[in-house]
Amino acid sequence: MGMFSRFTDIVNANINSMLDKAEHPEKMIKLIIQEMEETLVEVRSTAAKQIAEKKTLMRQIRAQETSVSHWQEKATIAVSKGRDDLARSALVEKNKCQTKVDALQEELAQFEESLMAVQEDASRLQEKLSEAKRRQESYVLRQESAQVRLKARETAAVYNIDDAIGKFERYQQKIDDIEAQVEAFDMTSNQDLASQINALETDEDLDKELEALKKQVANA
Repeated sequence: MGMFSRFTDIVNANINSMLDKAEHPEKMIKLIIQEMEETLVEVRSTAAKQIAEKKTLMRQIRAQETSVSHWQEKATIAVSKGRDDLARSALVEKNKCQTKVDALQEELAQFEESLMAVQEDASRLQEKLSEAKRRQESYVLRQESAQVRLKARETAAVYNIDDAIGKFERYQQKIDDIEAQVEAFDMTSNQDLASQINALETDEDLDKELEALKKQVANA
């Protein structure tokens, strides 16, 4: 058994309410559309059968109306010939055919009323089906929009990560530059200290050499 047990269930159903309460509205709308399409096929099949039966009734009515005319003509001929007995018999047959015509016309009227109801049902069902398909299209558009937004968010997230990594690398470079300056300063300071010590050693050697020269001059 489908989602809907009767045609009236579909026509009277509040599709929006059903979808709002559904756990998976996308799946629900597909089932609703499938059920509606199957029911619409059944309704149209019923309409086709009734149309065929209506045509059969109309042929039978025309045939009986022809018989009515035929027996009326026979009764007229019999009267003109002075055969009232035959005219009476012809009128009896005519009335039988007319009775059949009346019954068939009544049946035809019922068929036409039923057929009109089926056509109205098909029209209402088609409207419901169109409504369901519009909701389905709406879900598709919402899904596509959500996917686009998600992709944009993911792209932005990747960009933010890359940007953060770039900033970190720039900060790291600045730190490396500062550390390099400190090392350079230390190296420069150490070189100055070594130069001063070397200068002191050179001065001491010169003093010794000067004292030796003085002694040499004094002893000459």
